[in-house]
Amino acid sequence: MAQSREVMMGILTIVVASVLWGTTGTVASFAENVSALATGAFAMGVGGILLALNAGKALRKDRAKLWASPGALALGGLSVAAYPLAFYSAMQLAGVAIGTVISIASAPLFAVIMECLIGRKKPSAQWCLSFVFGMVGVLLLALGKQQEVMPSGGELARYAGMALGLLAGLTYATYSWVARGMIARGVHSSSAMAGMFGVAALVLLPSLAFTGSNLFATATNTGVALYMAVVPMFLGYLCFSYGLRHVDVSQATLLTLLEPVVAMLLAVVVVGERFLLLGWFGMGLIIVSMLVQTGRGPFRLPGRRALQPG
Repeated sequence: MAQSREVMMGILTIVVASVLWGTTGTVASFAENVSALATGAFAMGVGGILLALNAGKALRKDRAKLWASPGALALGGLSVAAYPLAFYSAMQLAGVAIGTVISIASAPLFAVIMECLIGRKKPSAQWCLSFVFGMVGVLLLALGKQQEVMPSGGELARYAGMALGLLAGLTYATYSWVARGMIARGVHSSSAMAGMFGVAALVLLPSLAFTGSNLFATATNTGVALYMAVVPMFLGYLCFSYGLRHVDVSQATLLTLLEPVVAMLLAVVVVGERFLLLGWFGMGLIIVSMLVQTGRGPFRLPGRRALQPG
């Protein structure tokens, strides 16, 4: 029972992280004349520094374990650095809907492929059912947004954006997988996340010299930048790192499908965007996916045992 409670607590913290991440689009919309690449680089970079400062004691304790696998640390850090650049570029080139769908929907798929090929773990029927509900839901959510203006640049730019969306999903699954592996080897979850984000900060923050114009031009822009770094990145990834201690990567990435639901609700309430009935139906399917994944209410599978941490 104690182990089951820990798993449910892990699920809850990942849900909290997803809610915090879902606020980024609405908050970023208040910044004027700021590159999305700059916003992402500053948020992930400064968030990484805050994570490292917060985990100072744990990092000193786990230093030997982290340096025992420098390749994994570098892979995780570079994946963290590449993720925002690929994600925001995908939305710019392929459109917000297509870029978001491919980036978010591909991450759980890449995660389960890694678990199958590297971890020798087959996905459960419950995961597959949740995945189907979630993917259809994300697709309908994107299709249900009214009057999205497609970016110029032609088909080549759109295909490039789709490829970058796949790269975003792959890098997200990769650094989640690396963090889960570190935790399994005895590294504290805060050390694992702080180590990777610290490496990413070394790459992302210097990029602001090329992309960071107007980032602090107004008080609003400054507030947006600081919010993005402190709340969704620092606090969000603190929650996510804790959740990875008790939840498999494939399940964690499925749970984060809640992020576009939060983003949609905030876009409607705060920004005034409108969604077709199709989008609201997609949101419902994502919620069903969450219920299937956690086995709550009528979605508890017969004979299902308590979730076990991987």
